[in-house]
Amino acid sequence: MSDDANFWTDADRYLVRYGGTWVPGVIERAAGSYVFDADGRAILDFTSGQMSAILGHSHPDVVATIHHASSTLDHLFSGMLSRPVVDLARRLAETLPDPLEKAMLLSTGAEANEAALKLAKLYTGGYEVVSFSQSWHGMTSGASGATYSHGRRGYGPAMVGNIAIPAPNAYRTRFERDGVHDWRAELDHAWELVDRQSSGALAACLVEPILSSGGIIELPLGYMAALSEKCRERGMLLILDEAQTALGRTGAMYAFERDGVVPDILTLSKTLGAGLPLSAVITSAEIEERCHERDFLFFTTHVSDPLPAAVGLTVLDVLAREDLCERSRVLGDRMRAALLDLREQHECIGDVRGRGLMQGIELVLDRETKEPADALGARVTERCYELGLHMNIVQMPGMGGVFRIAPPLTITEAELDLGLEMMAQALMESLAMV
Repeated sequence: MSDDANFWTDADRYLVRYGGTWVPGVIERAAGSYVFDADGRAILDFTSGQMSAILGHSHPDVVATIHHASSTLDHLFSGMLSRPVVDLARRLAETLPDPLEKAMLLSTGAEANEAALKLAKLYTGGYEVVSFSQSWHGMTSGASGATYSHGRRGYGPAMVGNIAIPAPNAYRTRFERDGVHDWRAELDHAWELVDRQSSGALAACLVEPILSSGGIIELPLGYMAALSEKCRERGMLLILDEAQTALGRTGAMYAFERDGVVPDILTLSKTLGAGLPLSAVITSAEIEERCHERDFLFFTTHVSDPLPAAVGLTVLDVLAREDLCERSRVLGDRMRAALLDLREQHECIGDVRGRGLMQGIELVLDRETKEPADALGARVTERCYELGLHMNIVQMPGMGGVFRIAPPLTITEAELDLGLEMMAQALMESLAMV
């Protein structure tokens, strides 16, 4: 039996399957914009790992930081502090508008959202949490309770107090006026329903500026400001989950900058560690002080760990030195032009949406009916991989397959163009099979 055969036999026998199917290749190493399988085949990574590796794989600065940190200061008792932790908290505050200045460093996005929800509940005295109907905030109890895109069936009741409002999907909206998405009417209707369901204990609204797992749904310009006002009217806190959108991904340091709205609490993960487990919760001194007075508790094994904090500092250094926010904006414009051109060529592309190097295309059987093209999406995904391109497709009930395109911010123009060419080839060949 070959080594690969043994590998898959062991995988089938010993691994718990946790969602979807495995990518059909044994990955041996990764470098830059590519991962390499056991046969040495280069596979262009259009998902930045799990939407995280914004500096590409094995970035030399990150490798050097890990080597140094692991040989000097890797892990500490959670009540101990080190310079990388305090330095990263300060550096993050320096990138953010007032009053966001108090940070807590954790490991995963779910953990950061969990901590943010606990802060909001303790601060407001409420327990009810509002989030979008196609949201993804994590798999721990509070974060999972606020997640509606997948994974709610079969586990019994979610945490009490969770309320869903419609995700403002302009492509598939039920709220139109003169053929245009009437997001304000949709938002007003949503909050009328929130008020009817609430027991009077609203604590927070937890949302993503761009719903990634929900199908690259971008909040319309003006929506976030109106949402923030709905929260203020009810004494709630606005929590923005920028796990995937922060640190240059959308062409700005933070996606919320476009809207001129400052959240009460900001959560970061994925991009902050550039592939390593690092997340952050950032809030105001006033919120932190009140929660501290009320004995806020979130004492975990890896809170304030120095090694990932050192990596976070390196990520900020590289972002600034290489001006990756601007690079993401420029390459994002290049990618969008190519995707719009592809849409002109193929009726099966119903919509192109997103910002910077985080964009998506939605596949449909018919542009008029917008009937989902699930089978086509699966074929294109498979063919892309055969050609040497790793793509990720979101398939949800009532939607077409939505490709999430989020390559590293360090990708070259030639690599970006190559990936787009492979995607176009996979699409044409898959359509020929119909």
